[in-house]
Amino acid sequence: MSQIHTLTMPKWGLSMTEGRVDTWLKQEGDAISKGDEVLDVETDKISSSVEAPFSGVLRRLVAKPDETLPVGALLAVVVEGEADEAEIDAVVQRFQAEFVAEGGAEQAQGPAPQKAEVGGRLLRWFELGEGGTPLVLVHGFGGDLNNWLFNHPALAAERRVIALDLPGHGESAKALQRGDLDELSEAVLALLDHLEIPRAHLAGHSMGGAVSLNVARLAPQRVASLSLVASAGLGTAINGQYLQGFVAAANRNALKPQMVQLFADPALVTRQLLEDMLKFKRLEGVDAALCQLGSAIAEGDQQRHDLRGVLGQHPALVIWGGKDAIIPASHADGLEAEVLVLPDAGHMVQMEAAEQVNQQLLAFLRKH
Repeated sequence: MSQIHTLTMPKWGLSMTEGRVDTWLKQEGDAISKGDEVLDVETDKISSSVEAPFSGVLRRLVAKPDETLPVGALLAVVVEGEADEAEIDAVVQRFQAEFVAEGGAEQAQGPAPQKAEVGGRLLRWFELGEGGTPLVLVHGFGGDLNNWLFNHPALAAERRVIALDLPGHGESAKALQRGDLDELSEAVLALLDHLEIPRAHLAGHSMGGAVSLNVARLAPQRVASLSLVASAGLGTAINGQYLQGFVAAANRNALKPQMVQLFADPALVTRQLLEDMLKFKRLEGVDAALCQLGSAIAEGDQQRHDLRGVLGQHPALVIWGGKDAIIPASHADGLEAEVLVLPDAGHMVQMEAAEQVNQQLLAFLRKH
C-alpha cells in the first residue's frame, strides 16, 4: 500500500506567515525516517530544521533554496511504498491548484494572547487546547511565552495549555516589588486563581523551572506534576558571566556573544532574534527588573536557591541539553525524577530538540 505525503512549510509561533528555505539536508532519492531533519528554514524570528512527520523516500523537492514561501506551502513529496512520476506530478499539481496562503483576515481570527489585571498587575498569557488537567508553561530569565513556540501547539493537542509572560518580561508589567522567586511564583498562582484552575501541571525552563519548583513548595496542592527543562534550583553552579553579560548588553555586538551561549548551534541566533531581544531590553523598567531578578537568582557563579528537596512530593520529569553552557546538565544526576538528557542540545533544549522534548512531555503527562 503506497502513500504519498506532502511536506509543507510549518507554522512556528503566532506571528509566522512565511519562511525562507535555507538548505536541504536531504536530497531526492534519500530514505527518511519520521523525526529526521529534512531542511533548514529561516523565519523573521528564528532558524530551525523542519522534521519529517512521516517516513518514506524523498521523491520530489518542490521548494528551492532561498525561496520564501507562505506557511502551509508545499516543500517536498515523500512516498511510502511505490509511486511513479506521473502520480507524484498529479499530487503536486492538485496541491498547488488548491493551496491558498493564510490571509490577513483569517489570521486575525486565530487564537491571540490575552492580558488582564491579575493579582494587582498586568499579565499576558496565551492559551491553546482544551480539557484535561491544564499545563502551565513558565519561561526563563529574559524570555517570554514565545520561548515555547515549538512546544505549545504540540502539547495542546491533548489538553489546555497556558504559556505566560512572568512579571518583568514579555508584555506583562515590568515593575517588580521584591524581584525574588516568591514574587514570580505568586504571580503564577494568581494567574491560576484568575483562570479558576485549582490544580495544574507546571513545566518550567531555566529560571521558570525554579519558579515552578517554588510554586510546588508554596502551594503543593495546586501542582499535579513538574516538568523541569534545564532548570535552575537543582544545583549550585550557574554561568554568572552569562547572566551579568546579558543584563549589561546594550547593543547587538554585546548581546550576540551572550545569546549564542544559549544554543548548541550558534547559527540559531538570528539577527531578528537579537533585534527583538534588544527591543525588549530597551523597554522602560526592563533593565531594573532584570538586575533585580539576576541578583535574586545568583551571586557570581552560585545559585541562591536549592529546591531539590521539593522533588519527590510530585511526579517529576527533568530534561536537559548535554551541551548546556548556562546550567550544567550534571544537575540532573541523582534526582527523584524521570530524567532525559539530549546530548547535542544546549540551554534552549525545548527549541533545539523540540520533537524529542514534546514526545517526552506528552508521554509523561499522559501518565499523570
